[in-house]
Parts: sequence; structure tokens; C-alpha cells
Amino acid sequence: MTGLGTVTWPPAPIRTERLVLRESEARDRTAFVELFASPDVGVYLGGPRPRDELERSVPGTPGRRPGLFVIELDGEMIGTVELNRRDAEHRSPVRPDAGEAELGYLFLPKAWGRGYAAEACAAALGWFADALPGEPVVLCTQTANDRSLRLAAKLGFTEVRRFEEWGAEQWFGVWSPVAQPG
Repeated sequence: MTGLGTVTWPPAPIRTERLVLRESEARDRTAFVELFASPDVGVYLGGPRPRDELERSVPGTPGRRPGLFVIELDGEMIGTVELNRRDAEHRSPVRPDAGEAELGYLFLPKAWGRGYAAEACAAALGWFADALPGEPVVLCTQTANDRSLRLAAKLGFTEVRRFEEWGAEQWFGVWSPVAQPG
């Protein structure tokens, strides 16, 4: 994936009722390793990566790139949310020539089931809608990932199509800021 082009990065931290969305810092490295090594997090993402490989390969300040926010709760990283352009090899049927932004998120299992994903993703989508007015955002997830499908619906994503990829049925949806209440 490529960056967000004309958007100034990093933005000021985004504060929600319970969370802070901010740029990655060196103190987040351990949580990044935990995220990528977690068997629970990796269920719908091709499985966990070996911890020893991650310890060697994750940079001192991981995830520092335009569009990636660390999600912080009470001073501790609990996940990430990312809005990034799809590259030419991963264009969608929604706007195949446009390279639309895609929403992605990962949370440590200890943060699951408390509404943090909805809160963080809604804040990131709000930031995106302000930064790039009128641009749609896409989301792709496995249909077997019930939590992700519920979150997509809650955030206002509309299903575009389903397809087979990576040995599983995928759900592809789009969110348009002009169609959202607010």
C-alpha cells in the first residue's frame, strides 16, 4: 500500500471518549510484536508470525508511516488502525482506477469486546473525511470473521460483493463520507 498523498502527516493526536489515536513511538515496539505474534489476532490474517522473527525484524519505531495510527488506552498501545491507499496489484471493483483508501485495524485480544475498535475506527474515518472530503473508504474481511462484519455494518460500510481469495470467502464493502450521518 502507498501513502495518502497530500495529507499532512502526522496529524495532532485524535482523542475520543476513551482512546488516543497517534503516531507510533519506540515504546510501542513490544505491543507491535505481540500483535503480529498473537494466534488470536492472526486467525483471519494467515496466522501468527514467529516471535523470534518479529524480535529481529520489527524496527525500533514500528508502523511509523502515513495513515497508521497507534490506538492508546490509558497510556498503553492496544492496537492500530490504518487508512492507506490500495496499490495497483490490489485495486478494487469499486474504483479500479482510483486506488481508494482501505481501512485496516488490529487489536490485542485483551482489548476485544469493549467497543474500542468501533470508537477508534469511527475517529479515524472522521479524520479521513475531514482530510480528504468526499473520498470513499473500502474494507475487506473474511465472511467467517463475524466481529469484523458487525463492525463494518456499525461503521456504515455497505457490501459491494463477496469473492473467494486466500482459500476463504471475502467480504468487500465501501464507506462514503457523504452518506454518513453527522
